[in-house]
Amino acid sequence: MIAVVDDVDRAILRELSADARLPYRDLGTRVGLSPNAAAARVRRLVESGVIARFTVELGPGAGGEDGRGAPRGTGMEVFIDVRLKEGVTCDDFAQTHRAFAEVVDAAHVTGPYDYLVHAVVRDAAGLDRLVRRLKTEAGVAQTSTRLAIRTPPRR
Repeated sequence: MIAVVDDVDRAILRELSADARLPYRDLGTRVGLSPNAAAARVRRLVESGVIARFTVELGPGAGGEDGRGAPRGTGMEVFIDVRLKEGVTCDDFAQTHRAFAEVVDAAHVTGPYDYLVHAVVRDAAGLDRLVRRLKTEAGVAQTSTRLAIRTPPRR
């Protein structure tokens, strides 16, 4: 089913993108609807798949005291090309990298490297810790790291 999204729906999506916990009373006021009409619009947007999920974006303090990195959107975004050590399988790496809080995603790729790891770290020291852990705990033999200098603004 293809959803038809009008200007009011777009206003609702902007407001919920900024604060997904916005009460329907406040949402309705901001977009010119009653609380019940705002709730009905949100339900329709969810049912039609326009809103896929509501989520939580963690703040800087969520990484814990051990300096394991920063949640997405609060630190340095990095892309790490990873070549695995001889004998380490892709399945081994896929299981291990999930335990790293800094890792947003990892894609098995073609070319000279085995994986492209997308991560968010607090700073250069956090990047250093992550790369060292990848090498000591995840069976990584070689890395090449790129820093994101600009990403599109979140909607």
